[in-house]
This record gives sequence, structure tokens and C-alpha cells, in this order.
Amino acid sequence: MPPVDRPTVDRYDYICIGGGSGGVASSRRAASYGKKVALVEVSPYLGGTCVNVGCVPKKIMWHAADMADRLRHAADGYQFRGIPEPNFDWRTFKPQRDAYIRKLNKIYENNLEREEVEYHPGFACFVGKDAIQVIRPDGEKYVMHADHITIAVGGCPVIPSDDKIPGASLGIDSDGFFELEDRPKRVAVVGAGYIAVELAGVLNALGSETHLIIRKDKVLRSFDPTVHDTLTSWMEHTGIKIHKHSNVTKVEGRKGQTLTVHTDKEGAIEVDCLIWAIGRRSNTESLGLEGVGVETDRKGDIVVDDHQNTSTKGIYAIGDVQGKALLTPVAIAAGRRLSNRLFGPEKFKDDKLSYKNIPTVVFSHPPIGTVGLTEPEARQLYGDDVKIYKSSFRSLYFSQIDEEHKEPTVYKLIVVGEEERVVGVHMIGQGSDEALQGFAVAVKMGARKKDLDDTVAIHPTSAEELVTMR
Repeated sequence: MPPVDRPTVDRYDYICIGGGSGGVASSRRAASYGKKVALVEVSPYLGGTCVNVGCVPKKIMWHAADMADRLRHAADGYQFRGIPEPNFDWRTFKPQRDAYIRKLNKIYENNLEREEVEYHPGFACFVGKDAIQVIRPDGEKYVMHADHITIAVGGCPVIPSDDKIPGASLGIDSDGFFELEDRPKRVAVVGAGYIAVELAGVLNALGSETHLIIRKDKVLRSFDPTVHDTLTSWMEHTGIKIHKHSNVTKVEGRKGQTLTVHTDKEGAIEVDCLIWAIGRRSNTESLGLEGVGVETDRKGDIVVDDHQNTSTKGIYAIGDVQGKALLTPVAIAAGRRLSNRLFGPEKFKDDKLSYKNIPTVVFSHPPIGTVGLTEPEARQLYGDDVKIYKSSFRSLYFSQIDEEHKEPTVYKLIVVGEEERVVGVHMIGQGSDEALQGFAVAVKMGARKKDLDDTVAIHPTSAEELVTMR
């Protein structure tokens, strides 16, 4: 069915507020059980952050950046002739990339239609514990009622106020990165998390003079030390100028022109674009949560229990808005399990997502894959029962590349106890993003080091190192 502009029934079984990955997955699963389901989305495009300004376009840009590196390697290392220095046409590529995203938006809409989920464009807020008001794009309003309502509105990037940092608004956020019509020749990225690292890596590989401004001395500080030490060093090696122990104090200039970024440590940095990647916040403002008793924490995240229940019966929250494991597959998994529990057969009556041992990757250069405990976390929990296995090497691919451009690969296993149960796997290096998924299954199943040892290696691959460590 096409988007609808008014309720079609007096009362729905289920309403999802938010048409991102979590809301769409949960609503479709509920509809598959024969329930009357509606989904409300304020953006003109379904798919949420991941599809529109997150995972998907980011990975496409990563592929472009990776291809630039491979083209350089083809000429200099693998002796292909007639290959010029890569010259990425950002202005032409952007509409091509965006067209693919619009295609995905339509696929999301078609999936809702196929599952008979009503799609209501508009902004939703609570007007009762079982009722929401929808404000359509044309300003018209109507009220919908449901037995169960899930909040899946996601989050948005944070930019400091001009009161806190004069001129901060001259910069853009990660959403704005995908609106850039051309590649900035000089760019400063502020932040040390995975978004900052990924954007800086893409821009650097595509030819921008790239500055990364971080408050401490390492990127990805919440990751295992082996990972953040290796990546920080390599990013600097590739030419990214990392300004450590630095905080932006002032930004001068005009948008679209040269910006002067002042820090509290070094001289001014002149750039054409400033990107803030300092964190995200939940989109809980104006939802009317206080009026229906839904509790939020001091950051604005919705407080939920292990089953995604909020403090108000019949109202649930999934995805980034509940502040845990801000990853698209987590929102999808939690949303589906919630609908299984609410509407599925008896076997799903206690279905819920475990937030333990969630794998994640970072599309840095080189990429990172990680699951389970970091070494500091493991030692805090298990003390001297922790044992570390580690292997540092260069992927075979780089055997033909000049030493200066050989990316590092480091794999690390964290095991505990006499049985050497694997509680952490941390990988950085070419292919780590693809290799991690299978090892994440092993960690989830409680694999021991012996189980990895008993697995025959696949040769020659990088991943074989994880089953041959001594």
C-alpha cells in the first residue's frame, strides 16, 4: 500500500515511531504474525541513519578510498602499466552514490507494502500512553491508538554551540559530510571515535590534506590497546596530521570559504571544511515522553530493561535511542526479538537480545574487527587467569608493495582459565572486517582456544593466523 495520511482502523496492534532499520524490522516482523501495524517516519526517506547518512554511503565512500589505494598499488607494486595517479571525481560520484541510496529507500517502502505495514509520513509524539499524534508534512494532524508502541527514532550528531566554542557552527557534522558536493582540499575532523576515524581515512586516501583533532593521544580509546595503538600510528604514517591533546577553542571564517581552526595547544589550522564527529544524542526531544511517564537518563537516552520495556507499560524502545550498542544490526535484532515476544508463538515468549559479545567493525584504513572483552576489561574481570595470544604480520597482498606502504595486520586472542575460553578477538588489517563474522559466532558459542587449534587453517589467508597462534 502507498503511504497513508490518516488512520485506517480505530486501534492498531502495534505502532513503530521511526522508519530506520530497527523500526522497519520490528514492524515487519509484527505484521508477519498477522497483526495490524503502522509505522511513522518524519524524514522523507526510509532507512534511518544507516541507509541515508551512515553505514551504507560511508562504506561506499570507503570502497572508493580503498580503490584509490589499490590503483596506486597496481601501478607501483603489481607492475600494471598505463595506470595514472588516481583522480577521484567526487562531484560526479556523489549523485551516483545518492541514486543508489534513493533506490534503497524505495526498497524499504516496498518491503513495508509487501508485509502490509501502513507507512505514515509525519512527526509522531505521545498524547497518551496508548496514543500518538501524527503531524503530516502538510501540517495536518491526526491521532492513532495502539496496544503496543515502540520508539525507534534513533539519534543525531552533536555540534558544540557557538556559545561554548565561538564559530563552531561554521563546521558540519557527519550528516553534512554526505552533502558535500566536492572533495575539500583541506579538512579538519574533530573526534577520536569510529566516525571520525572513518571519515578522516576516506578523505586522506582520496587526496585531501587531513587533520584529526583529538583530546587524548590515541584514537578509538574504548577499543583494545593493540587496536588503537596500531591504528593511531598507521594513520600518522599515511599522512593524516593528528593533533593530540588538543581542543578546538574558536573557529573563524565563513562557510564555503577558508576556515581558521584554533586549538588550545597548537597554532591555527587553515582548512576548507571542518567536520565535527564528537558524538551523538538520542532524538527524544518533543516526543512527549514525560507526559506518559517514559524515563530518560541524563543524556536523554530512554531507559529500558533487558526486554526493551520502558518505564511505561506498553511502550518500548529499540536502537540508538536507548543508548546501548549504537549499531544497525543491534537495532534490527532487538526489534525483531521484541516483536517475536509480543506477537509470536509461545517459544518466543521470553525472546530478547543479548547485548553481550556483539561484534563490530570499523572501516578505517586498515579495517578493524572486534568482539568480546578488551584486554583491560578481561584483566579487570579475571585477573591473572587471562592469557594473550597475538600475531603481527603483513598480509600476502602487500608482499609486492614497497615497505613504506605495507599496511600492518595484528590479531589478538584473549582467553581465560585453564580451558582457555576465548573472551575477546581483536583484529586490525586488510580483510579484518570480513573475517570477523565467523569468529564472532565462535565467541558467542563459548569456543576455547583448543577449538580454534583443532580447526584446519585456510591457506594462504590472513584469517588462518587465528587458528595457528601459539
